[in-house]
Amino acid sequence: MKLSIKIITFLGIALCCTHEINAQKPLHNYVDPMIGSEGVGRVFIGPSCPYGMVKPSPDCTVSPNSGWLPMPKEVTGFSQVHVSGTGGGPKYGNIQIMPFLGALDKLDQTSHRAEENVKLGYYETVFKENNIKTEITTAEKAAFYRITYPKNASKNVKIDPGFFLGEEAIPDGREAQQFVGSQIEIVSDTEVRGYSRIRGGWNNGRAYTVYFWAVFDQPIAKYVTWKDGKFYSNQSAQFDSGKKTAALLSFGTEGKQEVNIKIGISFLSELKAKNNIEVEIPHWNFNTVLASLENKWEQLLNRVQLSADTSEEYKKMFYTGLYHTMIMPVDRTGENPLWTNDEPYYDDFYCVWDTFRSSSPLITLIDSKRQVEIINAMLNIYKREGYLPEARSGNDNGRVQGGSNAEVVLADAFVKKLKGIDYELALQAMLKDATVPPGGNEEKEGRGGLLDYLKLGYVPYGTDRAGNRTIDYSYNDYNIATVAKGLNHTELYNQYIKQADNWQNLWRSDYVNNGSTGFIMPKDASGKWLDDIVFGESKIQKPTFRYTPVIIDSPWYVCHWCVFFYEGNSWEYSLSIPHDVPELVRKSGGEAAFQKRLDTFFDTKLYNVANEPSFLTPCLYHWIGKPYLSSDRIRTIIKENFNSSHEGLPGNDDSGAMSSWLAFHMMGLYPNAGQPYYLLNTPLIKETTLKLENGTYFKISAKKMSDKNRYIKSALLNGKPYNKAWILHDDVAKGGELILEMDSKPSAWGTTIVPPTK
Repeated sequence: MKLSIKIITFLGIALCCTHEINAQKPLHNYVDPMIGSEGVGRVFIGPSCPYGMVKPSPDCTVSPNSGWLPMPKEVTGFSQVHVSGTGGGPKYGNIQIMPFLGALDKLDQTSHRAEENVKLGYYETVFKENNIKTEITTAEKAAFYRITYPKNASKNVKIDPGFFLGEEAIPDGREAQQFVGSQIEIVSDTEVRGYSRIRGGWNNGRAYTVYFWAVFDQPIAKYVTWKDGKFYSNQSAQFDSGKKTAALLSFGTEGKQEVNIKIGISFLSELKAKNNIEVEIPHWNFNTVLASLENKWEQLLNRVQLSADTSEEYKKMFYTGLYHTMIMPVDRTGENPLWTNDEPYYDDFYCVWDTFRSSSPLITLIDSKRQVEIINAMLNIYKREGYLPEARSGNDNGRVQGGSNAEVVLADAFVKKLKGIDYELALQAMLKDATVPPGGNEEKEGRGGLLDYLKLGYVPYGTDRAGNRTIDYSYNDYNIATVAKGLNHTELYNQYIKQADNWQNLWRSDYVNNGSTGFIMPKDASGKWLDDIVFGESKIQKPTFRYTPVIIDSPWYVCHWCVFFYEGNSWEYSLSIPHDVPELVRKSGGEAAFQKRLDTFFDTKLYNVANEPSFLTPCLYHWIGKPYLSSDRIRTIIKENFNSSHEGLPGNDDSGAMSSWLAFHMMGLYPNAGQPYYLLNTPLIKETTLKLENGTYFKISAKKMSDKNRYIKSALLNGKPYNKAWILHDDVAKGGELILEMDSKPSAWGTTIVPPTK
């Protein structure tokens, strides 16, 4: 009996200890960088610090945007700069290295992976052909490689500054990166420096230069340099003459099998790249670099705590969603080659059209000081270059997909009262977009078709993306009105709140499709509705086709930018009026007709989960007093489209846009960007606690929630009844607790006070 008691006591202690260990599992261990890596997600899988400038990972040929492709695709090498989740043409893929065996007599050292191990901050692979193991981690501006070679093998490394992603055989291919120049020099028996100069890519940007300094923990025993197809055994440097350059290094067969490499990156100079190593990694301890990176992420991820009973699947999905949201834009403060000051500088807004809806608001919520830096960087770009970035990459603005949506980001910060931003300057920048045509740079910045928009109240058909530009400009004008009103500029407010109605000028109220009435449709400059529009761009033959709300008018031979709606159709965009949903409901025929319209949209698969203009649409039931229907739609969308697999994202992650949409909805919140509130839906997680940067905590608790009990019966905010299916950002920022009582059937909760109107 005593033995049994001892055993029971021991098991009880062991169980407690196990529970304690599980409870203390670092949150970064739930991040799986491979979620969304396959299929259409295109996420970056290598190690990255939060908003980190250096993103090292394998390049599997020159084709993929993020560098990586699944096995058995070959690996060309490992480059130091990448983007995450993007569509269009690739960008970056600069300063490639590749370990290899054998003679120093060929540049192509392509190999295949036998295995691969990826986790936050760490990448590892072993090559089939030579059994070389490559491990990678990184600091903010310097990467660290630990390469282990087979015993008694010659330890060789290729450094190739001539490599880049998106290279095409046709010169000046649209959205293709183009080689400008490269240079390489073996400085000492442990150091190599150089640079890569590339232009073009997705934003058709001007040339950017990536400088590097590489340091090895073993002396170079032998080397050859390479230029324009030829090897040179007696030259330690190859200067830039507009030809590709590279170097093959051998560390011999003596000594340890492991070669450690630190590669500093800079957009300023080789010496700055060297300094980045000295500042960030002044040692040779790979594990110390990894631990530092993990700690940076842990501090951020800890700002959102999930209930202990949250499933492993949901924890992976949620924390990976946060992780993806904070990979881009990229912090290049102190690395700006265009002008010199101490202000924040961020690049790779790739692009704001994708990220303003959910990514920026999520950063505002959990990392508000960072969002202030990002916005000040946007304003700094405006001050120096004349326009806010709508998209930016490689130190150059472009490409504009719709509106001037930096306005939404600025308005969102304003209504959420972020401090440390010059909002008068922000209003000035917004007005520049709204009043000054970009003069031939419509794909780069500003508003294309602006003069017509100001004259007619809409962008007429014939101007690229006239439909979504009109809708976006209307919302951007609402953003201007919001800031103008808050800064007591009454005349400006009156002007822009009126222009916020301009979307109605393309609303064809008598058009019927799939049982719903009223759609955003093409209209020419004379005010005529266009039932038939020209198919293609021929100047001789002009065949037409019947335009309807369900088509996407971009056949394979027509520029996909030269359409009425960018990446969507009228069914999607006619529901994308985030600042005036009540008027949208009225124009659709009232609440019953609007509900039918939404049901048709989802039930007939017109909804595109991968398209940002549809991000808010599942929540539109809130405006007809039926938030429970929004919750039902959201849960179904997540269940059918998101998971923790390598194909766990239903579309391009677009710099965290898709991931942040998911993270918000798992908490039960969703922002209407540019406005001071969050919509409330049934969360997927029973308890979520936000630790805000002002030191307060806000907790969302869903009591008795289950698959059956998925409807909100009632709510308490800080102990008081709360009957709105939306909550102000101020109430979240103050801290407290929102308790949701769940039930198995819909209730009257949240049905009487609809979200704020303009």
